[in-house]
Amino acid sequence: MTDPVTPANRIRALRTTISYHDHRYHVLDDPEITDDTYDALFQELVALETAHPELITPDSPTQRVGSTPLDGLAKVIHRVAMLSIDTVTDVAEFHRRVTEALGEPEIDYAAEPKIDGVAVSLTYHDGVLIQVATRGDGREGEDVTAQARTIASIPLRLLGEHHPQRLEVRGEVFMTLESFDRCNATALAQGEKPFANPRNAAAGSLRQLDPRVTAQRPLRLFCHGVGEVAAAAWPLTHAAMMAQFQQWGLPVCPEATVVSGVAGCRDYYQQLAAKRDQLPYEIDGMVFKVNTLAWRERLGFVARAPRWAAACKFPAREALTVIEAIDIQVGRTGTLTPVARLTPVGVGGVTVTNATLHNFEELARKDLRVGDTVRVRRAGDVIPEVVAMLPERRPADSLPVPLPTCCPVCQTPVQRSEGEVAIRCMEGFFCPAQLKEAIRHFASRRAMQIEGLGDRLVTLLLEAELIRNVADLYQLHRIPDRLAALERMGTKSADNLLAAIEESRNRDLARFLFALGVREVGEATAASLARHFQTIDALMAASLTELQGAGDVGPVAADRIWHFFREPRNRIVIDRLLAEPATAWHQAATRHTTDNHPLAGATVVLTGTLTTWSRQEAKARLEALGAKVTGTLSSRTRFLIVGASPGSKLTQARSLGVEVLHEAEMMTLVNQT
Repeated sequence: MTDPVTPANRIRALRTTISYHDHRYHVLDDPEITDDTYDALFQELVALETAHPELITPDSPTQRVGSTPLDGLAKVIHRVAMLSIDTVTDVAEFHRRVTEALGEPEIDYAAEPKIDGVAVSLTYHDGVLIQVATRGDGREGEDVTAQARTIASIPLRLLGEHHPQRLEVRGEVFMTLESFDRCNATALAQGEKPFANPRNAAAGSLRQLDPRVTAQRPLRLFCHGVGEVAAAAWPLTHAAMMAQFQQWGLPVCPEATVVSGVAGCRDYYQQLAAKRDQLPYEIDGMVFKVNTLAWRERLGFVARAPRWAAACKFPAREALTVIEAIDIQVGRTGTLTPVARLTPVGVGGVTVTNATLHNFEELARKDLRVGDTVRVRRAGDVIPEVVAMLPERRPADSLPVPLPTCCPVCQTPVQRSEGEVAIRCMEGFFCPAQLKEAIRHFASRRAMQIEGLGDRLVTLLLEAELIRNVADLYQLHRIPDRLAALERMGTKSADNLLAAIEESRNRDLARFLFALGVREVGEATAASLARHFQTIDALMAASLTELQGAGDVGPVAADRIWHFFREPRNRIVIDRLLAEPATAWHQAATRHTTDNHPLAGATVVLTGTLTTWSRQEAKARLEALGAKVTGTLSSRTRFLIVGASPGSKLTQARSLGVEVLHEAEMMTLVNQT
């Protein structure tokens, strides 16, 4: 007997069908239906869920669009550590250790490319995706669930049946070379800074605080292992496990295979090295893992790596070229960095024309001079690096590069702080080189988020002398005609920029402090300072001791902050910003708490989906009452606040004896005076 045709049953059937076709299209690259047919199915599902919002679930295909921006990335403790894999130069030595430890003469290995991406952990409960986290330091990563849900190749619900109650899948999020080129072309067209390489593009996209940005970036996933598994039965080999993954809709690398012994490993290495340049994604080597899972258990782990796996890296791609000049670049914080300008040379399929020399100590250590013939490689096959010079080819009249005494841009004497390698220009906003980077940082997405104010436009504004510091941005509305007259600008673009600048007045004190670009003050420290001091005036008047009383502020950061606000030229710009009318960053934060409120000083963790407020709104309300909201449970956690579909944190909280509050109980507590 067939199920009756109800909205719930039709929605369930549509989700199953759409998820199947998503897998065919995004993972197998083998669609079975036309785009029009797929769109019709998807729109039918959207219409039904719109009419019946109570039936919307997090694993619905309609929920990939990306949620609202996050305040920060919560921390996640890996229940099974995400260990690194040791790199070996000789696979024969690795094989010898394995065979001796097992007492087995013949070993099969699962062989796969070493994808140059971001390691992640995906947790499924009864087949439904509940959490995605980055590797981090192997023990603690960052929660990127909202961002990863936008990646089309990640199933929100596993296909098929008989899923483990809990399944933690390990994999690599990456960006293909074609997608990387498209992303950079788009960034350049919008006047933004392009990504340095596909790995940076993948990492930056996955760690976006606004998941809607991640949704616009074409990321992919390959799965290659497991962490924690709660299942009655499990495959006996890695290869069988990967086959099971594919049946559940989890993508695995098509280049993965099984090889036998040292000869098989070496053959695979040669084959993969030969086709490396034809692969659609970056790899920097390969990984060999003992195929039999029971043997892995016997081999175990050593330090921070498994004994049953080894990575073999490809030799770095190198070439010879000549240093034509050594220039000095000035960064946003005033750091002077020597850069080698090279005779163009092809390295690994990329034309290299310059390479950072990191700092002047490194320059002296390598003894690099203009005219030197040098070996250049792409570190990690991405970043150009000067390996060494060839002394036999050095010109007789070459001279060492002297340490700079003045900034090459503003000619101000430079300084070098005790215990630091960096040489800095201390002119801040008044050095043209630092000014450009400071304005870009001020306008960036995580700071004041002035849409459209990218690198090209900042350069045009400075060259036309329409701005001389960040405070001048808020005076551009007085000269709209001059703004519109800039190259490739026009009235509409000028109006859009002015609207974005006006909207940035709504940024709170924490984002304003981060936007100022004070050394040692990142987003977390800026948020701590805003919570502790409440107003910019109180912060600027604080002593060194008072600054260290704020969370996340150590003696070095306190010293940087104290001097920044006492630098007369900085204060000229800051005072102008504070004189701007109707800005959120100059309004005192409203105190809704007293010292005896139940939440004052309490460490709180949020989990699940809240209905009254968004996660960000709840975090802000709780912090306004004096609570510290974190993403990690511990014995010091006072409350776990639970919404719908709380996942594993609820079980963990009960085991730790942490008090659990449901959303309604949270509301009662928040409203308590």
